[in-house]
Amino acid sequence: MAANSRLTIAVHALTWMALAEQRGDDPMTSDQVAASVNTNPVVIRRSLGELRRAGLVGVRHRAGAGWHLARPASGITLLDVYDAVEQPRQFALHHTEPNLQCPVGHGIRPVLDELYGGVEQAVRLQLAQTTIADVLRQTLEVAR
Repeated sequence: MAANSRLTIAVHALTWMALAEQRGDDPMTSDQVAASVNTNPVVIRRSLGELRRAGLVGVRHRAGAGWHLARPASGITLLDVYDAVEQPRQFALHHTEPNLQCPVGHGIRPVLDELYGGVEQAVRLQLAQTTIADVLRQTLEVAR
């Protein structure tokens, strides 16, 4: 199973925009964000579109066009970002009902559903404790 990097890309983009804002720079173009993430601007535009729908970023058109944070970096948690870009559940049950005549097939769904729910809750609690401002501060400390 391939790892999903949507959250990482979104956090990187928001952190880069937070630094630009801290420096007093103009809003960021998707090309500028893509250069930092080292990916295609189309990938960035898709991610920023999801973040915009969630109210985390805004876009300015015409002169000084680009993307900017819609609220302070200290007010954007990684849980906000996660909710904006990730599917509702990272761990899902199989689409079809297992063989209920099988002892494992009969009981596996409720067991895994409870387990996966606990994992999801732990992830959400952890992500809620960190803001984009925290990520920026820690990133700049590592860069020194």
